[in-house]
This record gives sequence, structure tokens and C-alpha cells, in this order.
Amino acid sequence: MSEDTVMTQPAEAQSPEMTKGLCKELSIVLAKFPRVRLGHLPTPLEPMDRLSEMLGGPRIWVKRDDCTGLSSGGNKTRKLEYLMADAQAQGADTIITQGATQSNHARQTAAAAAKLGMACHILLEDRTGFNDPNYILNGNVLMDRLHGATVSKRGDGTDMNAEMDAVAEKLKSDGHKPYVVPGGGSNPIGALGYVNCARELSEQAVDLGLKIDALVHATGSSGTQAGLVTGLAAVQSDIHLLGIGVRAPQEKQEQMVWDLAQRTAAKLGTGLEIDRDMVRANCDYVGPGYGLPTEGMKMAVRLLAETEGLLFDPVYSGKGLDGLIDLVRKGHFGDMENIVFLHTGGSAALFGYPETFDLPGYTN
Repeated sequence: MSEDTVMTQPAEAQSPEMTKGLCKELSIVLAKFPRVRLGHLPTPLEPMDRLSEMLGGPRIWVKRDDCTGLSSGGNKTRKLEYLMADAQAQGADTIITQGATQSNHARQTAAAAAKLGMACHILLEDRTGFNDPNYILNGNVLMDRLHGATVSKRGDGTDMNAEMDAVAEKLKSDGHKPYVVPGGGSNPIGALGYVNCARELSEQAVDLGLKIDALVHATGSSGTQAGLVTGLAAVQSDIHLLGIGVRAPQEKQEQMVWDLAQRTAAKLGTGLEIDRDMVRANCDYVGPGYGLPTEGMKMAVRLLAETEGLLFDPVYSGKGLDGLIDLVRKGHFGDMENIVFLHTGGSAALFGYPETFDLPGYTN
């Protein structure tokens, strides 16, 4: 997105009755897929009025997917409801997944496996080169182990899918029935969780009498955004969806999302088509790389902690929030009145970055 781009408010919204009807139809479609209930859903939709007043732009709301409940919450819980049900349907006794060192996905997967009585093997890729004990042992890594998962490390640039396949083959040879969950839970099965979230958010907006003009969120492995794109298309929503990239360049990020959105739509089996222009990512806030702090992220995380009492993580939601704040200040949302930021959780990762925020010590 160029700096002179301004998003304008859609001209006319569909009626609440039509939205409710389309949401009901989508619920019927989703009901045919196996699902195990892991999350506290629906998650709250709340205004952030102190932030809105400070920025002087549209009214900003937060969709609290940090409140999904499973192991301190987060967006991966929605995906895992479908992925773990598929694992159960295949008779799996062991879950394998991968992520970066402070992976929120790994934590929630370990918790889901524990809740469902399965073993869990987590492979963590070192994408930052950090060796601080807090980073490699605290935060999400501590919680992975508390949930009973075995944790092993891999170097940056490792083919993590091949590594998971190798672990799966070893487990099979030992008589186990492993199920591989992709990084971020991002495949058409996992993305169903955010198809469902798009339906949920649309219904909440109708119930509140709220016209949502834009939905902004952090986008990484692509499953959350692909699910939202597909779900919003299914209910014919005119919400302007924007992902703030946390890892890949814009062209690559958008292509990943579009590819997965098309496969997710195909899985629904309704003939739904996903237009390429429905996929938008702004990747100007990644900074030096995935998991590496930026000044904008640090300011955004501290600002929300001090004004709204909300905690965002330094890797994912914090950079998404930085993008949202900066774009509002630049007037990118034009005359839009209501913007929702999807809080994808991850505050446990803060404990892996204790020196990042330059916080004052005790005072007398």
C-alpha cells in the first residue's frame, strides 16, 4: 500500500436481516466439518475509546481473540478446534507441529494436545539468533513444557516440514499414530476457524448495530487472513480486510493468503470464488525480520498497555498494532467510522523479551 492510499468508506451495507441469513447459511456449511470445542467463543468485541481519542481518527474496536481461553488464549485456538478434530477422526495419539522459538501456535497446540490426552512434539526454529535464557526458556517455551510437550530446536532456514515428516516416520516405526499440524495451523482445515470467526464477527456487529468499515490484523503464516477472506466473502461482507505483515514481503504474503483462501473456499464446497483484490497486506512494519523488535512495535505495545490495559505480543500482534496506529495517523482509513483490530493474543511471548521495553525499575 502506498503512503498516499486512502481507504474510503463503502457506499452502502447489506441489511442486518440479509447478514444474519448469510451467517446462518455459513454455519450450516461449517457444521459438516468435525470440530472439537476448545475455545471460549464468541470472543468479546470491545471499543478502545482512549486509543481512538488519542489518535483522533475512526473509532477503534478490538476483537478479543486473546480471550479464547486455551493456555492464555490466542488465535490458533480457533484453528485447532478443526485440526484436532481431524486428528481425532484419524485416530492420532501424537501431535507434531513447528514454529519459531516463541511460537504462540506451539503453546496452544501443546495445550490442546494435553486437553485431549495426546502426546505432543514441538520443533522450534531459531529465526532470531537470540541466546538470552529468557528468550529460549521462558514465555511460550516454558508453557510448552508445562503442557507436557517435548521440545527440540532447529537452526534458522531448516526445512521444518521435512523435519516434522522425519519425526512422524520415527513415531510410526515405534507404533504411534502421529498427526502433523502445519506451522501456524495454516491449511484449509485450520483456516475454517477463521471462516467461522468472520461469521461470528458479522453477527456481533449486527447485534450491536455496528457498521464495521475495516478489519485489521497481523498476518504471518496466512491461515488467519485466508480464513477471514473466505468467511467475509461467504457472508458477502463489505468490510475492508487488511493484514499487517510480520514476516514476508508484500507480494509473497498476499500470494500465500490468496492461495490458501482459494483452497479454503474449495473445501467449503459451495462454489465460492475468491477475487485476488480481496487479499491486502501491508508489510511495511516487519522491521529487520520476524521476531526482531522494532521501535514502532515497542511504542505500540506500551501505548496499549498504558491506555487500554491490554497486552499485545512483540512478534505478531504488536507489529500489527504498530501498523494500525501508524496508518490511522496518516489518514489511510479516510472517512471510515469504525475499525476493528483483531487481537490474536500472544502476551506470553512478552516474558521472552524482558529487556526490550526499557521499563523503569522500582521507585521509592
